Amino acid sequence: MTETGTEDAETTGGRAREADTVAAVDALRRVLRVMRTAATETQATLGISAAQLFVLSQLTGADGLSINELAERTLTDRSSVAAVVDRLVGRGLAERSASPRDRRRAAVRITPAGRSLLEAAPVAPTALLVAGLARLPEPELHTLAVSLGRLVGAMRLEATAAPMFFEEEQP
Repeated sequence: MTETGTEDAETTGGRAREADTVAAVDALRRVLRVMRTAATETQATLGISAAQLFVLSQLTGADGLSINELAERTLTDRSSVAAVVDRLVGRGLAERSASPRDRRRAAVRITPAGRSLLEAAPVAPTALLVAGLARLPEPELHTLAVSLGRLVGAMRLEATAAPMFFEEEQP
């Protein structure tokens, strides 16, 4: 406080910045905690990763999707989703075959075992995040996307890979 009993703008601005930082960190903690808890529950109850559950859920109702189509549906890159599909195919939860529409491309489908597993599955953590983002008004979603991009830059993480949430890294 100054001698006149008022706070100067720098002190007030510093407190506001601190409060905003606390609010942002708390919000990220809540989001990540719920997603991590859901991922742990998925692994414990189903024996598959949360990323595998998300990919399986995207295959439901589709008559075979290409890796590129799956990448679009899962909001990730082709290589990340291909690695997840490889694991699902290896466990018999999905299958790859030639596409009936274009024999040059593979179509990925959920198997009966994959459908059965989904019946007992909780909501995939990434699906929770995507649903929450979908509820934001368009201008707020845009602002969040820009702000998170700036945070990535401020943390110097631009060159860091962004694989699917909760998919184990392979050596």
